[in-house]
Amino acid sequence: MRVPTATYRIQFRPDFKFSDAEAIVPYLAQLGISDLYASPIFKARQGSTHGYDIVDPQRLNPELADGTEEAAQAAFEQLNQSLKSHGLGWLQDIVPNHMAYDSDNAFLMDVLEYGPNSDYYQFFDIQWEHPYTDIQGKVLAPLLGDFYGRCLERGDLQLRYDASGLSIIYYDLRLPLRIESYTQIITHDLDRIQQTLGREHPDFIKLLGILYLLNSAIAETCGQQYRDQVAFVKGILWDLYQSNQDIQTFIDQNLAQFNGRSPQTMRETASDGFESPDPDASSPLESPNPDPDAKADFDLLHQMLSNQFFRLSYWKVGAEELNYRRFFTVNELICVSIEDPQVFAQTHRFIQSLVDQGAVTGVRIDHIDGLYNPQQYLDRLRQHLGNLYITVEKILEPGETLPESWPVQGTSGYEFLNQVNGIFCRSDHAAAFSQIYQTFTGQTQSYETLAVQCKRLIADKNLAGDIENLANQLKRIASRYRYASDFTLIGLRRAIVEVLVLFPIYRTYITGDGLNERNRTYILRVIQAAKRRVPNYTNELDFIGKLMLLEHEDWLTAAEQAEWVNFVMRMQQFSGPLMAKGIEDTLLYIYHRFLSLNEVGGSPDHFGVTLPEFHAFNQHQVAYWPYSMNATSTHDTKRSEDVRARLNVLSELPEEWKREVLDWQVMNQPHKQGTIPDANDEYFLYQTLVGVWPFEPFDLETLVQRLRDYVIKAVREAKVHTAWLRPDTDYEEGFLAFIDRLLDPRDDNLFFKRLREFQGKIAFYGMQNSLSQLLIKLTAPGVPDIYQGTEMWDLSLVDPDNRRPVDYHHRRHELQELQRWADRDRPALLDNLIHYPEDGRIKLFLMATALAARSQFLNVFQDGDYLPIKVVGDHADQIIAFVRRDGTQQAMTVVPRFLTQIVPPGTFPLGEAVWGNTILEMPEPYPAQWQDVFSQQSISGGATLPVGQLLNQFPVALWVTA
Repeated sequence: MRVPTATYRIQFRPDFKFSDAEAIVPYLAQLGISDLYASPIFKARQGSTHGYDIVDPQRLNPELADGTEEAAQAAFEQLNQSLKSHGLGWLQDIVPNHMAYDSDNAFLMDVLEYGPNSDYYQFFDIQWEHPYTDIQGKVLAPLLGDFYGRCLERGDLQLRYDASGLSIIYYDLRLPLRIESYTQIITHDLDRIQQTLGREHPDFIKLLGILYLLNSAIAETCGQQYRDQVAFVKGILWDLYQSNQDIQTFIDQNLAQFNGRSPQTMRETASDGFESPDPDASSPLESPNPDPDAKADFDLLHQMLSNQFFRLSYWKVGAEELNYRRFFTVNELICVSIEDPQVFAQTHRFIQSLVDQGAVTGVRIDHIDGLYNPQQYLDRLRQHLGNLYITVEKILEPGETLPESWPVQGTSGYEFLNQVNGIFCRSDHAAAFSQIYQTFTGQTQSYETLAVQCKRLIADKNLAGDIENLANQLKRIASRYRYASDFTLIGLRRAIVEVLVLFPIYRTYITGDGLNERNRTYILRVIQAAKRRVPNYTNELDFIGKLMLLEHEDWLTAAEQAEWVNFVMRMQQFSGPLMAKGIEDTLLYIYHRFLSLNEVGGSPDHFGVTLPEFHAFNQHQVAYWPYSMNATSTHDTKRSEDVRARLNVLSELPEEWKREVLDWQVMNQPHKQGTIPDANDEYFLYQTLVGVWPFEPFDLETLVQRLRDYVIKAVREAKVHTAWLRPDTDYEEGFLAFIDRLLDPRDDNLFFKRLREFQGKIAFYGMQNSLSQLLIKLTAPGVPDIYQGTEMWDLSLVDPDNRRPVDYHHRRHELQELQRWADRDRPALLDNLIHYPEDGRIKLFLMATALAARSQFLNVFQDGDYLPIKVVGDHADQIIAFVRRDGTQQAMTVVPRFLTQIVPPGTFPLGEAVWGNTILEMPEPYPAQWQDVFSQQSISGGATLPVGQLLNQFPVALWVTA
C-alpha cells in the first residue's frame, strides 16, 4: 500500500482543468506534496463547479479538457504521467451515493423512457410501489420552478421531437417520453394526413404500421425485446419525418397544438413553414401566449405527461412527497442502489481500471453514511481495489470512534480539525463568552435545545417526505402484529421524528448480523429520552426500540425479520442527512456564541479542547488509525483554517471583545433598517468581519461582495428570517444595506476605523496560531492534507468562496525564492519572514521545510509513537509539545499558543526573555543532540530543555535527532 506523505486537495472545475493541474505539478513536488488529492473528475452536470453532481461515473469529465472525452482522456494521461515523473500519487474522491438528476444522466433517462423494461430500473433508489397513487410506478421529478399547472399553461413545458425521439423540455432539462406517447401524436387528427397523402400512400401505410406496433406488438413484449421494438419504431418514424415533408408538417403541427398553440396560431405557423425546435437549445421554444379558449390544447399535453414513468412537479413538492432518495435535501441529486452488486460493479468499473493502471493510488469515499450498508460497501470495495489506500468522509461526534471493522485507513480528517482547532480556544473563558453572547443577542436557549429544534424543523419541513416514507414502512410492519396493529400513522410518524431528532450521532451501523454494545447504548438512551419528552407515545417508541435492537420473536418468518432489518437500515440511512441538515446547515448558522467552533463535525457547545484530551486523541490515532487524514481546511469547511485561527484569539480576550462588540452595536444602530439585521445575525457579522478581513493591500469592493454573497447564504441556511424555500427579500436586502453602510470607508465612519484597528491586533496573533496549528498538522499522527491555496494565508469562507482561483504563479515564485534564500543566508531569511509575516511567505516556508523533514523522517511520522511532553514554568499552558519516536529516531514539535498576555502585537514570542523559566521535561530516552529544521541550529539533549532556547529564531520549532 502506498500511504501518502502529504496530500494536496485540488478542486477541478471548468476553469481549472487537467492541464492547469499539470502546470503546478513541479511546484507541488517542490513543496513536498506526495499525492494529488482530486475532487471528482468523472462526467458531471454541465458547468459543475465541484464535480459531485456526476452523470456518468464511467467517463472522465470532458469539461476538464476542451469539451471532448478524447481530449479529457489525453489530458488526464498527460497529467498522470507528469505526476509519476515527479514521484506523486493520485488520491481520488469518489461518489458512490448519488448522481445528478439531469438530462445528461443516461442511466436515469433510460429509466424514465423505458420504465420496468429499462436495464437500469433498479439502478436508482426509487420506491416504485409508493402509497401515493399519483407516483406509483413513476419517479417524482420535482424540478420545476413553479406549480406544474402554471408551468404547463405558461408554455414552459414544451414537447419536442428529433432523432432521439419525443421529449419534454423545461429550460435546460430534457426528459424522454415513453414510446406509448407516440400514439397520441400520430393519431391526433389522423384524418388530416390521410387526406393529404391518400390512404394508399406507402408512407401513410407505414404510419399505420407504426400504430399497429405501438398498440399491439410492443405492448406484448418486455425486456430487451421491448427495447428492440422501440428502437425499430423510433427509427421508422424518424425516417418518415425526414423523408416526407407532409408527414413532417403533420407531426410539427400536432406538436404545436400539444404545446398550447391555438388552432389559428398553429395554421399561421404551418403556413410559414414551422421548424422543429433546436434540440441543443438551452431554453424552451418560445410560443405565443395561449388563447384562453384553447386550454384543451394543454389537456393534450397534460394527458401525455400523466402517462409517463415520471411525474413533473414544483421543486418544493420534493420536501413533502418523495419516492426517491436524495442527497440530503437536493432534488437534483438522486441516490443509487449501490448495495446491488451489479450497480456497484457498473459504477466502480472505471475507477477500478484506473487503479489497475496505477493512475489512481488511493480513494476517498464521499458521504459514507449515506449508504445502506457501509460495511458491506467497504468490504466489497476493498475486494475490488485490493491493498489500496482508502479513507472515508465520516463525521465523528465527541466520544465516537470510527468502526474498527471497516477496512479503511481512516477518515478525511474532520475529527482532527476540531481537535487541533479546539486547543487554541481558551476553555476557561467559556462562561464569559456565553455571557457576552446572551448580553448582545438575548439568546438564552442552550445549544442542545437549539439542536433538537433545528433537526425537528428539517424533519417537519425539508425532509417531511422522507419521514412519511419511513412512517408508512413502519405502519406496514406494525399492522402485522396484534401488539402494534392499533398504532396510527400519525403516532408512528411522531415517534420516528422524536427518535431521530434526539440521536446524538450521525448514524448507527446495525445490520442483519446484529449490533454492537455501543449502538445498543445509543438506542436505549435515545428511546428513554424520547419517552420522557412525549410520554403519550411510549408504546410506539418501545416498538421502534424493539425493531432497532432487533428483538424480534422467534416465530417471525425470515421475510419478516428481513423487513425489520430493512426498516432499521433505512432509518439509519436517513439519520445522517437529518443530522447534517439540522446541525451543519442550520444550527451552525444560528448559534453564534463563538464562530471558530462552528465547524463540520464540531460541537460548538464544547468550548475548546484541553491539552490532555488532545494528546489522548493523538495516542488513539497512533494505536488505531495512524494513516487517517489530518485536515484543517477542506472544500466543505465553514471557514478556512486561518479564519478560525484568528477567531480563536478572541477566546483569550473576553473583556476586550465585550467592550468592542457592545460599542459596535451602539454605534451601528443608526445603520439598521428597524430590527434588520437582528442582534444574533449582527453578532455573527462582527465575528465574520474580524476573521475574514484581508491583509493589506486588498480590494475593498471585492471583500464587500464576498461578504454580501456569504451573508445571503448564511441567513437562508439559518431559516429564521429567510430561507431557500421562502426567501424574504426585505430582510436580505436590509442586511446587505447594513453591510454596505458598515464598510463604507468614509472619514466619519467610526466603526470602519475601529474595526481595522482591532482586527489588526487580532490578525497578528492569528498568524501565530496558524503557524502553530500547521506544524502540529504536519507532525501529528496521520496524513496531513493541504487544501488548495492554504500554503499561504487564506481567509476564505464556506463554498463557493473557498473555490476562488489560486494564484499558483505567485506561490511557485515565492517558494523558489525562499529556497534560494535559505541556501544562501538562512538567518537573514528567518529575520525577514518574521518582520513581514503578512505576505504569507512565512507559512509557505514552514510548510515546505516541515514537509521536507517529514519526508526525510517518514518512518517517524507515519509509524512512530506519540509522546506528550510535560511543560512546567510560568508559561506552561502556552506551550504544546510532543515527540514522535521510532527506534532511535525522534522528532519534537514545540509550538506556542495563548500569546496575547505574553507578547505585544507585532512581536513573535522568541527567546528566553519571553519564556523565562518555562521548560520541557523530556521523556526518556532522549538523544544526545537535537537540530531544528527551520533554523538548523543544534542543542544538546537532556532531561530538561528551556523553551527559550527551543523558540529563539522562529515562531515554531521542529527538532529532530541530529
